[in-house]
Amino acid sequence: MILSKLFIPITKDLPAEAKIKSHQLMLRTGMIRQSSAGIYSWLPLGFKIMKKIEKIVREEQNNIGAQEMLMPTIQSADIWKESGRYDDYGEEMLRISDRQKREMLYGPTNEEQITEIFRSSVKSYKLLPQIFYHIQWKFRDELRPRFGVMRCREFYMKDAYSFDLGENEASLTYNKMFYAYLKTFQRLGLKSIPMKADTGPIGGDLSHEFIILAETGESKIYADKMVFDISVDNYINEKSSLKKMRNDFSKYYAVTDDKFKSSEFDKNVKKENQIQTKGIEVGHIFYFGDKYSKPMNCSVDTKDGKKIFVKMGSYGIGVSRLVAAIIEAKYINNIMKWPKSVSPFDVVIIPSINKNDTSNLEKAKKLYSELKKNNLDVLLDDIDENISNKFKKHDLLGIPFQIIIGSKSSKDLFEFKEIGLEAKMLDLKQIIKIIKN
Repeated sequence: MILSKLFIPITKDLPAEAKIKSHQLMLRTGMIRQSSAGIYSWLPLGFKIMKKIEKIVREEQNNIGAQEMLMPTIQSADIWKESGRYDDYGEEMLRISDRQKREMLYGPTNEEQITEIFRSSVKSYKLLPQIFYHIQWKFRDELRPRFGVMRCREFYMKDAYSFDLGENEASLTYNKMFYAYLKTFQRLGLKSIPMKADTGPIGGDLSHEFIILAETGESKIYADKMVFDISVDNYINEKSSLKKMRNDFSKYYAVTDDKFKSSEFDKNVKKENQIQTKGIEVGHIFYFGDKYSKPMNCSVDTKDGKKIFVKMGSYGIGVSRLVAAIIEAKYINNIMKWPKSVSPFDVVIIPSINKNDTSNLEKAKKLYSELKKNNLDVLLDDIDENISNKFKKHDLLGIPFQIIIGSKSSKDLFEFKEIGLEAKMLDLKQIIKIIKN
């Protein structure tokens, strides 16, 4: 992509309404634009990053056998009344009526919808277990939307739902999703810690939030620092390994503030290992048994002819929220560095341009063609501006690799720089190898 052709409305000044660094950066670099309170348009740069995150989320869901589908954003109020949640959910739910005066709602979540689909289609235990997921826009009418896409009203989310015959089977499914979430966040360049959390309006008996440490996080967390040393790489998607993974994480105290008890914290964690800080929730999983299946009469016939209510769980990842979360984790000292897996481009070419000498730009164009031939997604900065301003701009855009075409460049060697590291003089083959590794 040529920068002069890319719709990327960069602003010089910090937006007055933006209080945290992710909101500031996303507005400054033209990733988003506010439409109304808590509702944003995603412009090309931000949308591209979000779709890369979505791809990783989808791949890890597929890896554990979840099946993708798509449910409507507008749901009937009847199924919510059937579950008992219509009145309980509160004012965050946007309630509407169609022209026939039928009560509808803009879905904040999909437990009722998927339960209605499952009960009308599955009657035998032989079709269990099942895991379904979709990636869809949601709406929750937040009282005080703030912090950009971190706490907004309309957001892009992956939510999954599981159906199992009994608690043992449901526990295995829960562990699979636990594993998939850790793998997902690892691929996004994030260190996430699963923490016991309150079930909130979703309900149920068991819940974990996946938290990344961040000063701007809204969640207060209390943990044993030893939990941060556990790596998902030590486990595989296999029953005994998954059970060991859950047990290993459960050894160490790690909770959000709604589950915190100071007496338990002091009893279970050595003083020198105690961590009290803030974090950002990037995922949330729930096991709620028959909370929805029972009132909605979602049952299957067992082997001996009995009817039992299926055991269910739900599992959410805020895909759009993750864009902001990555920024909060990676944006340091006015320099952003996107993880390679979600960077909007693989590399940017930055030529020093002189009105009276276009040779650097011509070299940059040739290099651009060569990199494209090697299946790299390249941004060429063809804007005629001071080179120092270019560097400041690209420190904000956060493309991890830069090729600088200037006085140091020769026919075969180019000034190559990874954000945060010293520049090197490398040839084309060396550059391609580094970018692709």
